[in-house]
This record gives sequence, C-alpha cells and structure tokens, in this order.
Amino acid sequence: MLVKIVLVTILLISFITDIKSRKILNSVTFPSILFSFFYNLSSKGIEGFLFSGKGFLVGLCLLIIPYLLGGMGAGDVKLMAAIGALMGTSFVFYSFIYTALIGGVIALLLIIKTNGLRNTIKLFFFNVVFLRSNIGSIMLTKNKESSISFPYGVAIVLGTLCTLVWGGL
Repeated sequence: MLVKIVLVTILLISFITDIKSRKILNSVTFPSILFSFFYNLSSKGIEGFLFSGKGFLVGLCLLIIPYLLGGMGAGDVKLMAAIGALMGTSFVFYSFIYTALIGGVIALLLIIKTNGLRNTIKLFFFNVVFLRSNIGSIMLTKNKESSISFPYGVAIVLGTLCTLVWGGL
C-alpha cells in the first residue's frame, strides 16, 4: 500500500511540473529511486534490492534511446527508471506499452489539431506513396518552427496509472 501511495504521489507531482514547466524534477525522481531501493531491501532483503535494480535498469533502458536521439528529456527517462525501481520490471514494461499508446494518440491529436485533418490525411498518403520509392524522403527535413512537441511525462503518468488500475495487457 505504501508503495502505491508513493507511486501516485510522484506521478501527480511529475504530471503537474511537466505541464507547468516542461520539467520532471530531480528532487522527485532521485528520492523516489533511493526510497525504492531502501524499501525493497528492508522488506525483502537482497531479493528486494535486485527487484528494484532490475526494474530501474529496464525503466532506464526503455527510454534511453529516444533520449539519446533528442526525442525526450532526461526527466522522462529518470521518471520511468524510478517507476521501475519502485514497482519492478513487468510493471514498468506494461507502463511503457500503455505510455507509448497514449503518447501516440496525443501526438496524433496534436498533429491533426495543428495541420488540420484534411492536410494530415493528405500528408500521410503523400508520404506512404513516395517513401516507398524514396523520392519523398528529401522533403522530410527537421524544422524547429514546424515541429510539434508535448510534455511526454503526461503520457508516462497516464500509462503508469493505466497499469496500476488495469495491470498488464
């Protein structure tokens, strides 16, 4: 029960700070990670410590590549690692799956909102047709002014809450 209270607390704090300032605070993630290791070590011994360690590593590894590619901030990675350290490997993996699905829906809605439904559909079919022969690939350039971003911590929080409520898929 205590673990779930801590989890919901860090999720709520991260949700609010990510929406307000686009940051997930180290003052939330680091104490959560330390608490996870100490709590699981004290309650389950070395098995609990390994439980937290494996969860931490899985949570870290799930988002490290998107972070290294510039697709998300380090706070998102640390939040997922904290979730893994607190709840374990299978929980963080299912959270990641829900997070990816929710993040995809949010991204699609933002693209439709920004470009309009008609332009989005036209752009989609243009890319499908021309990317098969690589003709249209030169038209896909990164443009900071036209890029769409959102605080991914929101998707992480919602995905983790889905896992907490519904469990694995």
